[in-house]
Formats: sequence, C-alpha cells, structure tokens
Amino acid sequence: MNAPAATARPADWLESGKREGWVFSTLCWLSTWSSVAILLVLLVAIVSQAWGWLDWQFLTSFDSQRFPDKAGILAGLWGSFWTILITILVSVPVGVGAAVHLEEFGRNDRLSRIIQVNLANLAGVPSIVYGILGLTAFSRMFGLFGEQGLIPISEINLLGWQIPIPFGKSVIAGALTLALMILPVIIVASQEALRAVPPSIRHAALALGATRWQMVRHQVLPAALPGIMTGVILAVSRAMGEAAPLILVGATTFVLYAPGDISSLADIRENPEGLLRAPFDSFTVMPIQIFNWAQQAKADFREHVAAAGIVVLLGMLLLLNATAIVVRNRSQKRMKY
Repeated sequence: MNAPAATARPADWLESGKREGWVFSTLCWLSTWSSVAILLVLLVAIVSQAWGWLDWQFLTSFDSQRFPDKAGILAGLWGSFWTILITILVSVPVGVGAAVHLEEFGRNDRLSRIIQVNLANLAGVPSIVYGILGLTAFSRMFGLFGEQGLIPISEINLLGWQIPIPFGKSVIAGALTLALMILPVIIVASQEALRAVPPSIRHAALALGATRWQMVRHQVLPAALPGIMTGVILAVSRAMGEAAPLILVGATTFVLYAPGDISSLADIRENPEGLLRAPFDSFTVMPIQIFNWAQQAKADFREHVAAAGIVVLLGMLLLLNATAIVVRNRSQKRMKY
C-alpha cells in the first residue's frame, strides 16, 4: 500500500517545482516590466512638460531670473562639460592604475586587505560627505595658504599660468571632489574585471618570456577593458547627476557666463587663454540649475524650464554612456580569445 504513495511523491515534487518556477519567473517578469513602465511614465511626463520649451534658444542662452521663456542652460552645459572632463582625466587613470597595482603587483598582506575593506566602505559613503571633504581639501586647502594661512601664498606662476591657491569656488575644486567620490567605484569595478580574466592568459604570457608589465599591458588590460568601461560608465553617470557635493564646494545657482568665457567653438579660436582659465573659474552645472528652477515661484520655471533641463541632462547622460558602450563593444570585437 505504500508503493503508490512512494511512486507518486516524485511526481508531486516535480509539479510543485514547476509551479514555484512559474511563480518566480512571473514575479521577475512583473518586476522588470513594471520598472520599465514606471520609467516610461516618468519620461513621457517630463517630455510633455518640456515640449515647446526645449529649443535652440534654450540650449544657447544663459539663465534668466525673471523671464522663463528667455532662460537657458548654456552655463550649466559648459560647467558640466569642464567638470566631467577633469573628473574623467583624474579619476579614470588613478582608479584603473590603483586596481592594476592591487590585483597584479601588490602583495596580499594586511595593508592590502585594509585598503580593500576601506574601498568597499567608501563606495557607499553619501555624496555630501565627499562635498565636505572637497570643501576642506580643495576649496580651502585646510587653511594653509593665503593671507590667513600658515603659508602666505595666494597663487603659483607655472610657465606664465597663474594658478590660484587655494582653488576656492572653481571648476577644478568641484571636479576633484567628484573624482574622489567615484574613485572607489572605479577601483572596485576594475578589480572585478581584472579578476575575471582567466589565469591561463597570464601563465601563457609569462611562459613565453613576457615581463609582468608586458603581460598586464598587452593581455590582461585588453581582456578586462569591457568590465572596466562598465564601471567607468556607472561612476561617471553618477558624477554627472550630483549636485550636493558641488554646492558645498561653491558651485553657484545663477551664472551668466561659461567657465573661461568659452561658450562656443569660435570662442576657443578667439580666446585660447580661456582654456587655461576655465578650470579655475566659477561655475554651475546642470543639476544645480534644474534644482534652482524647481524652487522658483513662477510655475513656468518649475514645470516647463526645469523639465527641459532634465531632458537635456538625460540626453547628455545617454550620449556619454553610448560613447563608452561603443568603445567597450569595439574592444570586445578585437579580442581573439
């Protein structure tokens, strides 16, 4: 009498497993498409509010405090361009270099483990904390320089290039603050990409007589580049949308000029010195401008101008991400293993 029950039990388990699998796949499907639906609703709402306000005049004009139809995002565009450019130039080489050292050249000792733990913790620190750090370290330089500091130096002359000390409320102070903020993300992502490279590639390169640097330069880094680019994309996208740390280091909400007085390609030809002054000029960025518009009393600023700025910011993020994805895909096609 026990035999039928024993033979029926595996079938019941199989049916129960199928039902659980169906429920789990349905929940995953609902989670995915509900997120997509919410995103589409938000995008449609923003685009509908920005419709008719996002035009060439909006992209090529500076801000206006009184007239919404004359407000533009040009100062935020150029401020974000200079800030993100310097952030990338500082954070990507330092972050990838630190990851290569920790994974390929560093020793697995106590110091390395302490650094790894700190990197994992720093990746989750709120951005406002980095803003406080940037204000102290870059904007004020711990109060060491200037008339009120221990070292009476207010600027450095480097080959005719006047560099203010401390940096104060400048583009470079904001960019260095953002670089500090995204460095842990880039380092951790680059380490994971390097670990994903098969050890056999390293062994084969060393067996053929390559030095460790040649092995890393010609074999490991090209293989890990797609994963590294993914981490860089996520980190830079986060930096472009940040406002809180930049407000702390001195980014302003209302600016009627671009850093270095360069607001077009023609200005670069007419005023090449502006390229040297731009990193040390005052600035604003797109997220801060959008925040300022959202706080205005006039409804057109809150509803339409801010929505137009959000669309421009999303477009810049998509353009930046698309460029990085193209580089990543091309590097994948060149890999022969």
